[in-house]
Amino acid sequence: MSKELIFYTNPQSRGNTVQWMLEEVGQPYETRVMAFDTTMKAPDYLAINPMGKVPAIRHGDVVVTEAAAICAYLADAFPEAGLAPAPADRGNYYRWLFFTAACAEPAMSNHAAGWKVDTAEMQRQFGYGSFEMTYDALADWLDGRSWVAGDRFSAADVYVASLLNFGMAFSVIPRRPEFEAYVTPLLERPAKKRADARISELMAESDPAVI
Repeated sequence: MSKELIFYTNPQSRGNTVQWMLEEVGQPYETRVMAFDTTMKAPDYLAINPMGKVPAIRHGDVVVTEAAAICAYLADAFPEAGLAPAPADRGNYYRWLFFTAACAEPAMSNHAAGWKVDTAEMQRQFGYGSFEMTYDALADWLDGRSWVAGDRFSAADVYVASLLNFGMAFSVIPRRPEFEAYVTPLLERPAKKRADARISELMAESDPAVI
């Protein structure tokens, strides 16, 4: 018997990245929509994620939090979906998946909040150096590539494309040609369209207090 897969999310959160990943995986899952200031802070959910935030998944007895970690876990848990690259390409896969989580996302958030990392001393203190350095590095890697790693789509593409798409939509990441050329075709994937439709359904079904 397959393990139960439960997805904790909110349709206005980073959970939308995992929603896409789950649709790519193609396995049945249960969705539980959490409210930011109530059910996410309740003791039963804090036992799943002490940070009181989404996304999270429970797969049998295994709990995974953080969108990048969930993407990597699901790729390994369901190898038949083909969402982890060949061993020879795993270095680039892990490198850019976690570069995006550890550097690109905090750089985007800090930049949007008006933090200026504009001295050499400050760049040493921040793990990503600066917003410009981070997104120059990502643009250089993606230039001319269809995929983050190897010759096919992977979980890293779900995470990287999700962040870039979000950031460009809200004008907190520049619409560089390298980013648009990479992201645009991925948004047409059937699993991404299914995820978007499900997110719209969750928005419509949710109590306004939840979102």
